[in-house]
Parts: sequence; C-alpha cells; structure tokens
Amino acid sequence: MNEQQRKEMSHIQQGEPADVKSDQDNLERLKDKSSEDFMKYFETTYQPPSLRKAQRRRKEDVQIHYDFKIPEDMEEAGNGRKYMIRTYGCQMNEHDTEVMAGIFEEMGYESTTDTKEADIILLNTCAIRENAENKVFGEIGHLKPLKLENPDLIIGICGCMSQEESVVNRILKKHPFIDLIFGTHNIHRLPQLVKEAMFGKEMVIDVWSKEGDIIENLPRSRKGKIKGWVNIMYGCDKFCTYCIVPYTRGKERSRLPEDIIQEVRHLAAQGYKEVTLLGQNVNAYGKDLEMNYGLGDLMDELRSIDIPRVRFTTSHPRDFDDRLIDVLAKGGNMLDHIHLPVQSGNSDILKIMGRKYSREEYLELVRKIRTAMPDATLTTDIIVGFPNETEEQFEDTLSLVEEVGFEAAYTFIYSPRDGTPAARMQDNVSMDVKKNRLHRLNEIVNRQAAESMKKYEGEIVEVLVEGESKKNKDVLAGYTKRNKMVNFRGPRSSIGRLVKVRITETKTWSLNGEMVEETAEVK
Repeated sequence: MNEQQRKEMSHIQQGEPADVKSDQDNLERLKDKSSEDFMKYFETTYQPPSLRKAQRRRKEDVQIHYDFKIPEDMEEAGNGRKYMIRTYGCQMNEHDTEVMAGIFEEMGYESTTDTKEADIILLNTCAIRENAENKVFGEIGHLKPLKLENPDLIIGICGCMSQEESVVNRILKKHPFIDLIFGTHNIHRLPQLVKEAMFGKEMVIDVWSKEGDIIENLPRSRKGKIKGWVNIMYGCDKFCTYCIVPYTRGKERSRLPEDIIQEVRHLAAQGYKEVTLLGQNVNAYGKDLEMNYGLGDLMDELRSIDIPRVRFTTSHPRDFDDRLIDVLAKGGNMLDHIHLPVQSGNSDILKIMGRKYSREEYLELVRKIRTAMPDATLTTDIIVGFPNETEEQFEDTLSLVEEVGFEAAYTFIYSPRDGTPAARMQDNVSMDVKKNRLHRLNEIVNRQAAESMKKYEGEIVEVLVEGESKKNKDVLAGYTKRNKMVNFRGPRSSIGRLVKVRITETKTWSLNGEMVEETAEVK
C-alpha cells in the first residue's frame, strides 16, 4: 500500500472532514482490483485462515482461562456510543452474539437496532450454506452508504465466514471499507480489536487457523430471563464431507463439568425456566477430557438443578449413546424432544457424506430411543441432491422419514462449500431435480407435522410463555416441552411463566388454545 492509499484509509476510518463524493472516490480507488500495492500490503501483513491446515491439524493443548477483563484504557471507550450486532445462522452464533454484546456493554456501549444510530456494526456470520454468505455480502453492500455518510462508523465482520480464506480475500478485494474482521476463536479479544479499528490506519484482521482456548469468565448480555443458552463445548471432529464447521470452529474442546453446572445453577437462581446446552456435536461432550464423563453424566447432574426444562442441540447419531438415553428416560426436567440430524436415508450417500453410520444403524438408534421414551418427539435435518444421489437413493430418504415419523425437519438443497471434500465432487444432480426432490420431501414432512399436531386437540399442555405472537400483539405465544408452538390469549403477566393451555385448534406448525385454571391436570 502506497502512502496515498494509507492516507485514504486513515481518512475514511478516522473521519477527517470531507464530503461524501470524496469518500466515494477514495473507496472506489481502494477496492480497485488493479490496486496491486493494496493487495501486496495485506499479503505481507496478513496470514489468512487455511482450510487445508485445519484438516491436517492435530488437537493442541487447550488452556482454560478465568482471567478475562476489559483493558483499563477501553473500560469507558463506549460511553455515549452505541453498538449493533446482526446475527446469522445457528444458536451457537446467537450465543456468541450474547458474549460480544456483554463485552460491548462492559465497555460502556449501549445496544441499538437502528443502523443510523450505531457507532459500531458487527455482522456475526454463518458459513454453513451459500445462501447465508450471499445474505451477508448483500448486507455489506447496504452498509457501504452508511460508511460514506459517517466515516467514523466501524463496520466489522465476524463469525464463521471470517474463518474462510476465500471470504476474507473477497472482502479485501471488493469491500476495503470494512474496518474489522475477526473469527470464532478470538471473541475475547474484542476490546483490543475495537481499539485497533478506532485508532489504527489499516483494516484490522485477526483470524486464527487453530483451536482456541476456553475463556470461562466472559460477560454475556442475554435476551430476557426465560430461556438461556449454555455452551458446553466448541468445535467438531467429524469432518463430514459437505460441512465447513470443523474448519471454521476448530476441533472439539469441552468445558469442565463444574463450570457448566455452575452456569446453569446461576441461570436457575436468576429465574430462567429453560436452558439449552449447545455444541456443534453436543453428544461428543467430554471425549477430549481426561475423565470418564460424557453428556449423559452431565445431564444426570443437571436433573437435580431447580430449572424446569433442559434441552440440548445439535446431536450426531454416531455419538448418541445408551447412557444418554437412560438419563433422558428418567424424565423430570429432561425433555423428550430430540433433534437428530440424519441428512440422508441411504447408506451409500451417508458414506459419501462421511457420516460414519448407516441407515440401519440410525434406525436402530431410533428404536432404542422409542423403547426408552415411547412418546419422544423426533426432528431432523436432511440434505437433498447431494452429488451422485440417484432417484432410488432419494426414495430411501423418503421411506426413512415415514418410518421414523419425524414431526418436523429442516430440509435443504445441497450447497457446496468451498474447501470441503464434497465441493470437489461433480455436482451432477440438476437444480430442477433438486427442487423437485425438496418439494416431495417437504410434502411428507408437512403431512407428518400436521398429523402429529392433531393428537393435541382437546389436550391440556404446559407452555413456557415467551411473549407476544409475532402476528398478533393481543395473543401470547410459547412452547411446550416437545417444542410445539402454542398461541393463546392471556394476561401479559403470564410471560416468563409456565402455564396450562387447552388446545382448541391444530395447524401444521402451531397450536391454538385457551388458558385454563391452575388446578387442571396436564397430560
């Protein structure tokens, strides 16, 4: 980067007086692909995340830290300023956003949902599907005029997309007005990164290609006091051929049981009614710890905590063991709604996907769950149109969906992710065929969902009331133990409570009902 470009970048970031047209000219020069000096600068100062290294790496020693604190010179950096975080993707990203929000608020920032009020905007990104990336890059384009109007505005990209070399290079080449890029392993460095973005002259990039340490005392700004997410582990070791997560989130690292239990006890003491244990492969919890202790053991200890509901997500069938089934079957605050991604109903496709279980093994696991918990609600994830998937293989998926009786499913058309083994396979299933298969699959899923709802008509269910219905402010909404949405009329004082509702109408994805007296028996 030559001296003129350094001055331009500094001018844009630090907000020296200039008109919008001047800023536009500066940004256009900086994003020019022919600007070799600009790219040479980053090539010598920035080492991008490497997907190849991520796949070859071995598990490193993971350190657990309890000493996080905001640097003294950043403790009041946000006074009089506002932050905004837009979150894409899974519950893990939502949880990361809670942590970043907590850090911002300890620095004195206030939250806002208005982009024009914000002094710093972060996009917490998802890399699981191409559509998710397209949404983020579309949003980056929408934010550019804000940067031109307000050069002091800090715009940052974080989350899983930031761990992809191709994404970072695209931002460097086409969106040089972005101030800050950081990944999933270094959220705890947010104060230092914000400081560099505020006072530095260059784009700040801080992305790691290795496992991160576990930072235990990070602040969190949770939404309400009804449902809380508790991260119990990070990363994934499975390396399914279509999945980018092991590259972006690293390999599996489990938190210590005592730290998790303490966090859940703290949430219970604050009045939370439900916690969801999070992990990319939550069933693998404890396998990296030097003790004979797994998810079933952790769940068994959480049974004694005075919190009404405990969930977990997301499961991998290969790691769903008998110990966990036995604990879930004990009931209490252990819920019998299980999300169990199958991805395909054909053993050959499962093998190509790298799932490491067969159709028969999956069905045997379902049989064990049904035997221990006859009324268990099972939901799943399914990919259609994977490379080389034949019509016959797809029909195996349809038959498995009907045999298991899934009550809901997240269904997707296969989306190649750059850097994964599947992306190198010939994608020989046409889009028309993929769409047709998705439609046929969804017809079955929708029918089964509607049928599963019908059995609730006239029944009294326990509902955790989360707030107003999105469609009608006069109606309250919440979820049953089996994760069924219920809409009903009742006093606003019911929000945050467990109430009893008699179901009067069933739909495909929700239930309508009326609140009943507390003396009624819940079935």
